[in-house]
Amino acid sequence: MTSTRETINPGELHPAPGFSHITVAKGTRLIFIAGQVALGPDFSIIGGDDLGAQTEAAMRNLEVALRAVGATFDDVVRRTIYTTQPTEFETITAAIERVQQSTEHPAQTIVGVTGLALPGLLIEVEATVSLA
Repeated sequence: MTSTRETINPGELHPAPGFSHITVAKGTRLIFIAGQVALGPDFSIIGGDDLGAQTEAAMRNLEVALRAVGATFDDVVRRTIYTTQPTEFETITAAIERVQQSTEHPAQTIVGVTGLALPGLLIEVEATVSLA
């Protein structure tokens, strides 16, 4: 399968650990996936107060949404992460890489927030997908 994205990291910019500075969408269909959190089908929070475990659960939920539209993590051209622990980007990145089984990342922004939809949630991940 050919990727519908190209990532670019200009040498003049700082290194991009866990994200790319630029993603070029090469597909013709854009899909916007709502923020996914660490909730099970029964609305229980997965991972307790562990940011890494919650990130993995949110990414697994994102993966379900990607599969529903015939996409993979390679088709994600933009990712926005909302978290109550924005300085813990190394923990977040490691958890994302465990789930997506890759160190390749799209353009991304991490936004620090004071809370999410439900008390106890630590992270929410939304994505923009490009498909041919």
